[in-house]
Amino acid sequence: MSGHRLSITTRITVFAGAVAAVLSALLATVLMIGFKYFATENLTQELRANAGRVAIEEERGNLVYPLVHHQSRSMQVVDPRGRVVASSENMRGKQPMATFNPDGEEGATSVVCGGAFPPGECNIVVAQWTHHDGQRWTVYSASPVIPPWVDPRLATLVGGSAVALAAAVTYLGHRIATASLRPVDAIRVELDEINAACAGRRVPVPPSDDEIHDLAESVNHTLGRLQAAMEQQRQFVSDASHDLRSPIAAMKVEVEDALIAPQETSVTTLGSTFLVGLNRLQAIVGDLLALARLDAGLPGARDRIDLSELVSAECGIRHTSAKSIESSLEPGVMVIGDRLRLGRLLTNLVDNAERHAEHKITITVRHEPADERGNRAFQHGVAVLEVLDDGAGVEPDKRELVFQRFARLEASRNTDPGGTGLGLPIARQIAEAGGGTLRIEDSPRGARFVLRLPCAPSANDHGDASDRSTPRGPGQRAV
Repeated sequence: MSGHRLSITTRITVFAGAVAAVLSALLATVLMIGFKYFATENLTQELRANAGRVAIEEERGNLVYPLVHHQSRSMQVVDPRGRVVASSENMRGKQPMATFNPDGEEGATSVVCGGAFPPGECNIVVAQWTHHDGQRWTVYSASPVIPPWVDPRLATLVGGSAVALAAAVTYLGHRIATASLRPVDAIRVELDEINAACAGRRVPVPPSDDEIHDLAESVNHTLGRLQAAMEQQRQFVSDASHDLRSPIAAMKVEVEDALIAPQETSVTTLGSTFLVGLNRLQAIVGDLLALARLDAGLPGARDRIDLSELVSAECGIRHTSAKSIESSLEPGVMVIGDRLRLGRLLTNLVDNAERHAEHKITITVRHEPADERGNRAFQHGVAVLEVLDDGAGVEPDKRELVFQRFARLEASRNTDPGGTGLGLPIARQIAEAGGGTLRIEDSPRGARFVLRLPCAPSANDHGDASDRSTPRGPGQRAV
């Protein structure tokens, strides 16, 4: 199996095993070097002590045989002419084991290979002065060099411990990787089983406070949003089907009546009935297409728009409105956006106000200072558009309901049975697409829709700091 096909658990286990093996080998090597160093130091001290003992006995003329008590140790006493005058049993009849002399009273130490020793064998040799008949003789004390493994039993113990340590770390790495990834397997299994028929299911969240816990919560949040979107889509399709079915059913009844009693139906009557239904169908289809474009996230134009001029133009078109429209417009409130979309938003708000107002509609445009909370979207100031009617208003607990698609309150159905219930949702979506907000806020009477959009930076320097922090003058005009 190629490396990129190995599971994460296998890769973690292999990596942990390799690192453990290398570190264990390094630890075993360091330990053996340390053991050898201390063993060599102890051996040298022992050889120095033996040489000192023999030197004292020689000075007293009372050598005690055997000179050494360990079969691997060697001892020689050499006179000034280089003759061996006394030696241990294993060095009897051999040449001096070394030719170097002690360095002062402390003696000297060196490693000697061959010579008086067996071929290929190296020994640690300690040289010590001794005095005899007014002359300085030399006492040599030697022992074979300690091998790298020091002792076979010690090497076996250290090597076996290193192997056991590497195996234990590898096993623990495998266990930890398996335990850590077990929640991921549970998440994967659950995700494989979740479908449209059981969109309410969620992946298990592990109790540990780690990245996998955060991943599971993020997945559940995403599943929750997908479920909400699916439910909204189902509701949307259901409501759209219902709203489309009503005019179609009405036109079908008229056609059936005309076929049953053609003499009682005229083309004019039938055409008038059809025209009402077709207008309603056209309105619903147009709103659905607008929502589809907004849902798709298609970018709109990025033009500099004077919000007050846009409102003036809309109010000028509605000079035949049955309701009185008053406006208080602060000049020069500039925003960046799509003129057609903002016009659609304003039209939907004014249409809604006309349906519910008793006598008067008030439209206000003003500039507010930059967002004090540091919102970068409103760093150049806030453009505020308010549409207020003098109708019955909207109850606080239903203010968000009116922005849901096809949601129509009882009062709306009574005042405008032919409405689609999509005007306000479209208006809010246009506002949010432009980086703004659209809400219903408190008012003494009627419904007060407040649109807030980011102000455009000034044309010369993209917004001076003093202009952003100070509201514009009170110059207003009414149309």
